[in-house]
Amino acid sequence: MPIRVKSRPQGAQGTESLRTPSPRHKFGFVAELPDISEEDSFREVVKKLSIYIADTVQLPSTFEQLRTTAAGDGLRALVDHLGRTCTHPAIVNALLALKWHYGTSVEDKGLMDARANACEIVAWRFLTHLSEREAVDYCLYEIPDPKDTESHSHTDEEEGEVDEHSALLAQALHGSIGSSRRTPQSATTKRNLLLSSISRLTMSMTADDEDGEGEEEDPTANFTNLNALEIAAIADAKRFLSQAVVQKIITGIWEGSIIFWKDLSVHSEKKPQFYNPNTADPFSRLRVPKYLKSFEVLFFLTFLGLYYGVLVTRDPTRITPLEIFLYIWFAAFALDELSEWIDAGSIFYATDIWNVFDMAMIAIGATFVGLRIVGLQTHNEEMVNLSFNVLALEALFMVPRVFSILSLSPYWGTLIPCLKEMGKDFIKFMVLVVVIYCGFLTTFSLLGREHLSLHAMVLSLTKIFFGSSFVGFDLMAKMDTFLGPPLMIIFITLSSILLTGSLTGMLSNSFSRVITHAREEYLYVYSVYVLEASTSNRLTHFYPPFNLLAVLIFRPLRLFLPSDNKFRAARILLLKATHLPIVAAIEFYEWLTINSSKGTQYSGFRGPRQTMIGSPHPAAAKKFAQYRLSHNNLRADNNNHLDHLRPPAVTAISEGAIASRRAQQQAADEAVEGRAFGQSDGDVEARIVDLTAKIDRLTELVLMLQTQSSTTLGNVGVA
Repeated sequence: MPIRVKSRPQGAQGTESLRTPSPRHKFGFVAELPDISEEDSFREVVKKLSIYIADTVQLPSTFEQLRTTAAGDGLRALVDHLGRTCTHPAIVNALLALKWHYGTSVEDKGLMDARANACEIVAWRFLTHLSEREAVDYCLYEIPDPKDTESHSHTDEEEGEVDEHSALLAQALHGSIGSSRRTPQSATTKRNLLLSSISRLTMSMTADDEDGEGEEEDPTANFTNLNALEIAAIADAKRFLSQAVVQKIITGIWEGSIIFWKDLSVHSEKKPQFYNPNTADPFSRLRVPKYLKSFEVLFFLTFLGLYYGVLVTRDPTRITPLEIFLYIWFAAFALDELSEWIDAGSIFYATDIWNVFDMAMIAIGATFVGLRIVGLQTHNEEMVNLSFNVLALEALFMVPRVFSILSLSPYWGTLIPCLKEMGKDFIKFMVLVVVIYCGFLTTFSLLGREHLSLHAMVLSLTKIFFGSSFVGFDLMAKMDTFLGPPLMIIFITLSSILLTGSLTGMLSNSFSRVITHAREEYLYVYSVYVLEASTSNRLTHFYPPFNLLAVLIFRPLRLFLPSDNKFRAARILLLKATHLPIVAAIEFYEWLTINSSKGTQYSGFRGPRQTMIGSPHPAAAKKFAQYRLSHNNLRADNNNHLDHLRPPAVTAISEGAIASRRAQQQAADEAVEGRAFGQSDGDVEARIVDLTAKIDRLTELVLMLQTQSSTTLGNVGVA
């Protein structure tokens, strides 16, 4: 029997009639889209986005549900809306700041995690609506401080202030850029301050704008001078950082295609820009993370050679010249790590597992030096021998540290997070093992106290845990003839089967769980390292051991000389004098490897060929924004017209007019965007007018072809 299907009638103009609401309505799909203008402050942008996110995501949802199911329909609408209408440069910064706020909230954890995931999804999907070079602009745009009227780049970095001595990530953890004269705060204090700032804003997100104007301090003021990538690192937005377009930007920073210091001079200012080998200062290459890491490996190899030399000679009566050089390397290494810790803060410093090795190396080195000096002064031979034994422990951390360069490889870099998480699970499991073993150790020690000491019993139980079950069978008769055998059999069974099997299965599950997200973890650590190595606000960064010269020369001078431009010029002069061989080696390497690509250093990023990132000419940027909006609307209208054409007409037009329109569109994008940044207003306006006229003529051609095709089809129908 055939099945009768009742069709639903359609309303006027092809619209559907009322029907049962789809699940997407449950997730706030009908929320009003935010109207974000280019004149809005960062605070207003965050507030508008928070209102929409709160209205749209009202139920707990996983990341995949928001990305693939109807629960994320509201997010798709927001992304399309922002891609069509939003030109605010801080839109990505605001989304990631909200992601951090929602992700750290302890109230209604499931809902807040869903909103945090929603902000992260919108942030990286918005970048997909941009060209790659536009994505660079948005990701490296630093939130301006409206209250900051004087440049911070003229202060000396050795004053201990946050603005010149710390990286941008450190600014989020130690102090605001706009408050460089304040006392630096601890990492935990600053992190809580940032959280409370964004929380105060979102708590009143349903209030009117006038309500927030009466506050004494802008809640988002602590985010000033932070770019989107740094906020993503603070917010643990690992999925955002692992996106291809974001990783391409970070790779550009790693390789030096994108730099933050164009030259080394008294009046230099930190600005993200594409590297031009024809105009940039060669000494700016000292801040490229790739070369920083290469010199770090060379430094550790020298460090390891001095270490082996001191241990091989091992003179217990005096300090040899080789040992003096080892002390210098220890001091330079400790000073460099201290500077890095101050720059990054304790939270970000701990994200890199190799920094834990560095701290262990410094602690062992300090212990060795102390014991060595005291032993020589007191002529205590045992203490001198103890100092060399302590120094021998250094190899446990120094040798892996030398080969830490492998962690930058995707293969080795994905294994390190797995080993880290497995180590955490192993330590947690060993707590249970120790509790169980303490109970059996107490019982066995009391039963066999006449035959075995406590030390012998501890050693025997340890052997049993590591697989020597026969040891237990030899001891059970000595402890007690009645209780010894059954208790020992229970203990051996528990150790060899239950505990060992559980540990193996738990570590296997832990590895499987972590390896699925290991790439994100690796890219997160890699991204944090690149940002910390490149975006520091210190103009003069001395490589170790040259950093000792800067401290020994300029730190005493600061006691009686003012920190002015001459003081800064002297530091720059010392940097150029000491690092000239390094810069020469870098220039020779680049001459050998990338000499053929000079002049096309921006070719890896498709889009506008601006030189300065994130700071285009204001008038040109406005004209370009207006052009992009009008051009998008024009393309949308053309697409709507083409949708009404029949397939034969579309085929006829696509071979001619549409191909020309696409070619003209590509030429317009390249020419207008290239001229919009760094050229005069007259040239830009003339170019835009010329391209607009061409596009209008092309549109008329498409409409004419459409009319002719419609007339032809109508005549055929009449016939």
